[in-house]
Amino acid sequence: GWQVAMKSGSLSYILPCNRLPVQLMSQVRVYTSSGQKKDLGSEDTNGSARGETLHKVETGRQDTTNAGQKQSSPKQPIQVKVKAVLKKREYGPKYTQNNFITGVRAINEFCLKSSDLDQLRKIKRRSPHDDTETFTVYLRSDVEAKSLEVWGSPEALARERKRRKEAEIKYRENLFRNQRLLWEYKEFFGNTKPRSGTAAMFFKGPGKVVMVAICINGLNFFFKLLAWVYTGSASMFSEAIHSLADTCNQALLALGISQSARTPDPSHPYGFTNMRYIASLISGVGIFMMGAGLSWYHGIIGLLHPHPVESLLWAYCILAGSLVSEGATLLVAINEIRRSARAKGLSFYQYVVQSRDPSTNVVLLEDAAAVLSVAVAATCMGLTSLTGNPYYDSVGSLGVGTLLGTVSAFLIYTNTEALLGRSIEPEQLQRLTELLESDPVVRAIHDVKATDMGMSKVRFKAEVDFDGRVVTRSYLEKQDIEQLLQEIQQVKTLEELEAFMLKHGENIIDTLGAEVDRLEKDLKQRNPDVRHVDLEIL
Repeated sequence: GWQVAMKSGSLSYILPCNRLPVQLMSQVRVYTSSGQKKDLGSEDTNGSARGETLHKVETGRQDTTNAGQKQSSPKQPIQVKVKAVLKKREYGPKYTQNNFITGVRAINEFCLKSSDLDQLRKIKRRSPHDDTETFTVYLRSDVEAKSLEVWGSPEALARERKRRKEAEIKYRENLFRNQRLLWEYKEFFGNTKPRSGTAAMFFKGPGKVVMVAICINGLNFFFKLLAWVYTGSASMFSEAIHSLADTCNQALLALGISQSARTPDPSHPYGFTNMRYIASLISGVGIFMMGAGLSWYHGIIGLLHPHPVESLLWAYCILAGSLVSEGATLLVAINEIRRSARAKGLSFYQYVVQSRDPSTNVVLLEDAAAVLSVAVAATCMGLTSLTGNPYYDSVGSLGVGTLLGTVSAFLIYTNTEALLGRSIEPEQLQRLTELLESDPVVRAIHDVKATDMGMSKVRFKAEVDFDGRVVTRSYLEKQDIEQLLQEIQQVKTLEELEAFMLKHGENIIDTLGAEVDRLEKDLKQRNPDVRHVDLEIL
């Protein structure tokens, strides 16, 4: 038999016994963190005994085969394979008692006083806020134990929570009622409150442009209305409606500017800057309905039922004054947009198309349409006075309505795009991406999104693949290497190894969080338009 079939467990071995000495089995032992050792095999103790018997037979066969040879091989030692396995932990409520909680949450959720927290253990942690380096937290288990000590039982704590919730609801109702009474008091006696920062917004920038436009368009509407009553001209009626629509829409813009200055609250954490776009969108719809709709209606009625036009002398005078006033407002809006576009590094056309400042854009387009519509109305009224044909005047009304419809469509489109959350320019997005990729701690970035939130406020989001070696090296640079080496040399058991890894693993995670904060701060400092940064760790 030059081949011997041997079976150990579910494995079969065909061994050339007279050619090569083979060790059939090796004892495998597994040591766990509890100190117990286990023999691993594919069968039970009977299988192990069978393996030892076969091992003895094979050893005898080897001795017989090698007896006649001059050169004998030494006996192979038993190889022991040691595999250390860390015992799997069950993370239950006992382990989560190590969670931290801030003082504000401890007071609100567990109905405690600030003096109750003074007796608890205080822990300094890295702050997630830019204006604070560290802040104080407490162990949740300590806070829960203190709440039970104060209130006596979980049932008493639940009753206190319910009582405070009802008191909070009642307080909000009273607050709303008091605000209503205060508003009625201001309406009756007048508001004697000093001028706030919101009022100061209307004396510079877009607010100034809107207030000038409101005053001028209001006067234009009054004089154009008198001219229409005197002459009965359809074109003059369209001009009066146009000025009324401009006045109402710009009053709506002023409301949007004042609302956009409100500070963020828990219900609106990103603020109210989009109120300008909402007001501009409603303004565009108003121009379409009030301006274009009524102008088309009056022009069509004039075509279907023409009537002679009275003396147009006063109409020409009022149109000339309207042209001067609308032109002055247009120049104010143009100068404001040029200044803002130059500050942003954009051209005049890009600034208008991207709707960077919706309030000024509305004033610009409305006044441009007003100047053109005055020219159209004057031309059609002149043709009517020369030829005596009233159809020219009605056609002028249709032309003014078409011009207003075009302006309103453009405003609706640009403001809708802004409210939907469009992306920033590719060049600006590329600069932000390169800034992240050039940092040594970043290995790669994925799923980059940069949304223009309006009024030059950008929200940047990216998934970042951090280089763990660089993060670990950054942590080691802040440690005493000799002391760290001594800690490593003192590790003898699995429990000591676990404690060592948990301690430094938590510190490395804190270092990673500090790196995320640093990257967010760099993005905001080098790109002032970036107000909100969300970096997700892969």
